[in-house]
Amino acid sequence: MKRQAYALLVGVAVMTGTLAVVASLAVDVPIRDPEGFLGPSWLRLPLFAVGAVVIDVLPRSAWRARRAPRRFMTEARTIIREHWTRDRVVLVVVGLAAFYVTYVGYRNLKNVLPFVREVKYDLMLKEWDLTLFLGAYPADVLHTVLGTGVTAEVLSVVYLVFLPFVPLSLTAWLVWSRNISFGYWYVTAQCLCWALGTASYYAIPSLGPAFQSVWLLEDLPETGVSALQDSLAYGREDVRFFDPLYESVQSVAGFASLHVAVTLCAALVAHYTVRHAWIRRSLWVFFALTVVSTIYFGWHYIADDVAGAAIAIFSVWIGALATGQKFDRHGRASHPTTTTAEVPVEQDAVRHG
Repeated sequence: MKRQAYALLVGVAVMTGTLAVVASLAVDVPIRDPEGFLGPSWLRLPLFAVGAVVIDVLPRSAWRARRAPRRFMTEARTIIREHWTRDRVVLVVVGLAAFYVTYVGYRNLKNVLPFVREVKYDLMLKEWDLTLFLGAYPADVLHTVLGTGVTAEVLSVVYLVFLPFVPLSLTAWLVWSRNISFGYWYVTAQCLCWALGTASYYAIPSLGPAFQSVWLLEDLPETGVSALQDSLAYGREDVRFFDPLYESVQSVAGFASLHVAVTLCAALVAHYTVRHAWIRRSLWVFFALTVVSTIYFGWHYIADDVAGAAIAIFSVWIGALATGQKFDRHGRASHPTTTTAEVPVEQDAVRHG
């Protein structure tokens, strides 16, 4: 694999990080490393990577040495030599660093959004929803069709699973992808999703139905999602009206839906890189349920989800071009290897039959 495979990845990270610094200086708000699932991202991502290495090496070493326990260390060294090549280590380091910079840039650009773009397009997006649903609110329709009891609890779990899903899926592709290029493809597409999603926040600023039309959610029970929405609303008020230097981070933005973009990105890349059908199907189901949950809980308008899907498709396509992927009719891309060495045309033809 040539250097252009990660040139786009690094470029997106540098651009997003630079814009975040410029925007924060312009409005006099400090850059923050926002905490999330299991702490700040600078700690969270390396911990996942280290954990993945341990999970990768220890069980396989124990299995190989099951008949001769004394060979455990020998088998562990063999696995590290086979899988943890220089190319793999570079992928993990470059991928985690680029995603970290992109994500922190995204969170900080989102934080200063109210100070840069005060206009809101919620009325326009709401009118589009009412037109599409013949005068009804999409959230109300889903509440009526799906109910507001068990469905709310299930969809709440689906929506909140997204928080650990991002670092877990990133770690999985960087550490366990059978082809180095697959890892670069996924992390590049993910960084593009977050960067383009940030741009969409500034292009069409909005809050989303849950924050613009709170009454839409009055028939829903208290769930993890409702607690998260309350927390985000309070955080936004703290930053906007009390003190921009407050420790809270403003995280409310509707257009486009990054939940939809990120989960569709994962499903699309998995479709072309993952051999196990149950994993591919699970990701498609997760994506579909995520789309429903964004409307059900009033996080997004219909246009938000459509735009999120468009961002994912574009990001996966551009990421594929940058990392030299193929979209073949068998649903697999490139060849199964853990190195970045280019395979001769003749050899590649033999492998593909």
